[in-house]
Amino acid sequence: MPRSDTEADWTAPVADDPWTHDTVSANGVRLHAVTAGPEDGDLVVLLHGFPEFWYSWRHQIPPLAEAGYRVVAPDMRGYNRSEKPSGVDAYHIDELVSDVAGVVHAFDRESAHIVGHDWGGLVAWQTAIDRPGLVDRLAVLNAPHPTKYERTLRSNPAQLAKSWYVGFFQLPELPERALGAMDYEAIERLLGEGTVRPDAFSERDIERYKTALDRPGARTAALNYYRALARRNAKLTLTRGGVGDLPVRAPTLLVWGEQDAALDVSLTEGLREWVPDIRVERLPDASHWVQFDAPQRVNELLLEHLD
Repeated sequence: MPRSDTEADWTAPVADDPWTHDTVSANGVRLHAVTAGPEDGDLVVLLHGFPEFWYSWRHQIPPLAEAGYRVVAPDMRGYNRSEKPSGVDAYHIDELVSDVAGVVHAFDRESAHIVGHDWGGLVAWQTAIDRPGLVDRLAVLNAPHPTKYERTLRSNPAQLAKSWYVGFFQLPELPERALGAMDYEAIERLLGEGTVRPDAFSERDIERYKTALDRPGARTAALNYYRALARRNAKLTLTRGGVGDLPVRAPTLLVWGEQDAALDVSLTEGLREWVPDIRVERLPDASHWVQFDAPQRVNELLLEHLD
């Protein structure tokens, strides 16, 4: 049976955090988003990864809002309450970048600070590459720069092996069934066993993630991110001379949990060729889910960087 759809399922566990649920029209799709902080504050857009939704920023939204930022954490297209366009091409990276631009413009801004984790980090990187005027400051959590990732896949067999799941996700229907099998046991293992801190995700937290992914069309939409990527021959851009040859102009913070089971720590090295103004912070006692393993440190780094 579908899980409950009560407002309590989507509200932060801290009663003193009065964020608001909004619907934002961006790039022709309706995106559900949580907003917080003063309306006249500098805009910060938080982009989640797979298989997540806005709730993945629950530890970051309150301190950013309290610091005076206008915080927007959308469910990316296809996830949770956001609209789920059909077809793989609807999840091409160009569409995802246009979604970010649409969110920024929906709040009557020309630019914003962009923060992304995992797939949201890939979109954040590409936004900074393709639309430099849109990004004031960039912060990425455990997501590789696109050119660095492409080159590492070609030269590092260990990273290629770690990325096996991308190939599996290309299959029709089977990945959707695997994600949903045994009441989303795969999600419970991914979140519950994939962190360094055993209490990073409560049972109620994991239930929220399962519920978000259980919405009609959500599993296919989430997997279509990977399918669209593979259709472009594992390149995030097509005709711009390379995956990410243009330098990232925005001051950039890269936060990396070193105990990432899917992404090699070598992806944090040698980035100044493409990102001249970058600060890399590697956290040895954190996993891919760095904002849950080390929320206080991540918040400190973000506030320092965005100031």
